[in-house]
Amino acid sequence: MLHQEFSGSDVAAIGRIARIVGRTPEFTKADVRDSGALREVFVRHRFDAVIHFAGLKAVGESVEKPIEYYDNNVQGALVLCRAMAQAGVGVLVFSSSATVYGNAASVPIREDAPLEPTNPYGHSKLMVERILQDLEASDPGAWRIALLRYFNPVGAHPSGLIGEDPQGIPNNLMPNIAQVAVGIREKIRVFGSDYPTRDGTGVRDYIHVVDLARGHLAALETMQRERRGMTVNLGTGRGVSVLETVRAFERASGRAVPFERVARRAGDVAECYADPSLAEKILGWKATYTLEDMCRDTWRWQSMNPHGYREESRK
Repeated sequence: MLHQEFSGSDVAAIGRIARIVGRTPEFTKADVRDSGALREVFVRHRFDAVIHFAGLKAVGESVEKPIEYYDNNVQGALVLCRAMAQAGVGVLVFSSSATVYGNAASVPIREDAPLEPTNPYGHSKLMVERILQDLEASDPGAWRIALLRYFNPVGAHPSGLIGEDPQGIPNNLMPNIAQVAVGIREKIRVFGSDYPTRDGTGVRDYIHVVDLARGHLAALETMQRERRGMTVNLGTGRGVSVLETVRAFERASGRAVPFERVARRAGDVAECYADPSLAEKILGWKATYTLEDMCRDTWRWQSMNPHGYREESRK
């Protein structure tokens, strides 16, 4: 069951999902902050659990539009929790983010590291984490909540049928690189080349979206089995720089990816990668896709769908 207004996504993806799994998902097109629409969904369907992905997610944009981020991300979570409580559904997997750690004093980052986000997006995720922790503590018998702190999701489904299709200039590195490689854009901008890292560019922990999806299923299965919530990192434990990512994509695609070095972007940190050992211990989960796999699958998606879902949506 999907419930979304397709901000940052496209209805054409529903048909693509059906082609992959052989079954069309039910979905409701609505804003997660629309309490009436949410109530209707919970009345029409019986759910065992909810996975909450809905939210705005661009660090730079959050600095420019903080009110929109707090309204969408925090208010959306509150409305959802009220609807769940009214329907008697208490199992929730929340899409959190490694941005809650901010400029970590050391890497790899463990779950008990200080939580000091440096931008409104990270603050909004931490606020929701606090709300959900308080909710679970208020009635442990009714609520089981998994807080999954994503590092940097990239890649696409290996079939090439579904992938990231940003509208306008992408906010994230991998779709930017892919659009340059396919010829939509002339070059990428590398934000900051004076960080204290091995090549001066930011270092991130990129995780394949398929590994990420497996992590959500593992969290649901663990909560059903052990009847408790959790807070875990979902990452590979390997930090990769911007320039290393560009080179890996060039190898995967066989295309050159020109780039321009520009000033740092507000809210970005120098280095961020996970210690994922707790997820392996609690969930029995471990990332298996390599950077090369991520670049290969992103390129397959982009080369098969140069303009994303847009052409299909117009048919």
